[in-house]
Amino acid sequence: MNKNSASLTEGPIARTLVTFTLPILFGNILQSVNGSVNSIWVGRFLGEAALSATANANSIMFLLVGGVFGVSMAATILIAQYIGAGKPGEARRVVGTSATFFALLSVAISLAGWVFAPELLTGMRTPPEATPFALAYLRIIFVAIPFIYLYTFVMAVMRGAGDSATPFRFLLLSVGLDIVLNPLFIFGWGPVPRLGIAGSALATLVANAVSLTALVWFLYRRQDALCLRGAELRYLRLDGSLVGALLRKGLPIGLQIVVISANAVMLISLVNRYGTDTTAAYGAAWQLWNYLQMPAFSIGAAVSSMAAQNVGAHRWDRVHRVARTGVAFHCAVTGTLVLLLVLVNKHALGLFLVPGPALDIAGHINATSAWSFIFFGVSMVLFGVVRSTGAVVPPLLVLFVALWCVRIPIAVGFAPRFGADAIWWSFPIASALSAVLALAYYRFGGWRRARMIPVAAKSTAGSDAGTPTPGEAA
Repeated sequence: MNKNSASLTEGPIARTLVTFTLPILFGNILQSVNGSVNSIWVGRFLGEAALSATANANSIMFLLVGGVFGVSMAATILIAQYIGAGKPGEARRVVGTSATFFALLSVAISLAGWVFAPELLTGMRTPPEATPFALAYLRIIFVAIPFIYLYTFVMAVMRGAGDSATPFRFLLLSVGLDIVLNPLFIFGWGPVPRLGIAGSALATLVANAVSLTALVWFLYRRQDALCLRGAELRYLRLDGSLVGALLRKGLPIGLQIVVISANAVMLISLVNRYGTDTTAAYGAAWQLWNYLQMPAFSIGAAVSSMAAQNVGAHRWDRVHRVARTGVAFHCAVTGTLVLLLVLVNKHALGLFLVPGPALDIAGHINATSAWSFIFFGVSMVLFGVVRSTGAVVPPLLVLFVALWCVRIPIAVGFAPRFGADAIWWSFPIASALSAVLALAYYRFGGWRRARMIPVAAKSTAGSDAGTPTPGEAA
């Protein structure tokens, strides 16, 4: 391993978890700040219809990349297990096959998204005044998807190997470029034409392409342990058995994202029925909710890598301590953020909306729904632990029940009586149920017996052949 990677199988649990989580959390904060700055440019200078367009377009993008994300997460968990088991050669084999598969799938999504963007927006009932903005923005974002998600994949692989600091440094580059290029491309300057909302999407494309190239170049220059060289470049050929394992585990993880993002698409379709002011208010509230969700996603990613390395090293005592510490860390951080948001509610929303009906609606949305993210985060942290063994279907079922069997029926069924409030109250009710079910599965479920690969699987990386595989970790 290189000097930036760290073993997550030793040392104090709390200190190791906090040290490993903070770069992930700060990286997510950077990305959300970037999204918020972009929304300020769009909302304040291009209007509420343009801001509504970005809310619709981003919901679609998040939905269509769910499957790719799942394969990436499955590869990351498997890499972390191999690192914990002392098998870097097997880890590099996973890197090669999954990178090729990930690239091909993201390109396919990009092409399909470009072609079917108008139909997607129509199916979401995007407000007519926002549709031209949304189409221009969405099509360029689809072109950017291969860069965005290959970049995400490389960073996730590094975290699986115990290095969360380097990805953060290159996120600084990506976010810095995006923030600088947004006003340049939106408004134009000198030889750069004025592109409007399409310029915001183009800035995202350029920033991710440049940062991905720089990160890969840096990893090879420092001779990172997971880089493929010489004869190991053969690992870039698709390994059918490994692809099968990644799909078996990755698709349920990806479906978790699809369940969440499809639910978001359904909700914004319901919100659109109440007009542009309500849609803009919801989009502004969502910008702040991104910050409330960040600790849960960051800690969930950290405990997943940390637990996976300990599963590979047969350190089950540490796996359970990671879970307890992760939940406590999340509740402390997210609870503090929710309290701060309640205190500065409309002042924060005023960054995205001018005084008026939309701002009043957004303030009401926050007061009703913001605290639901404490419950939501408990589920995400526990899901991060249980999937580190390969238990990926039960979290998917929990999310489906909470979001589609509870949230949507509440939002639709109570709308005739409570109007849009039925949507806002569906958030805390569904999130609380998700937390209860996640805790029950962690305590009583069979996730400890799950495997990323079959026990009988044979090693193909000769240098590691004498080390137990993650499929044998019990």
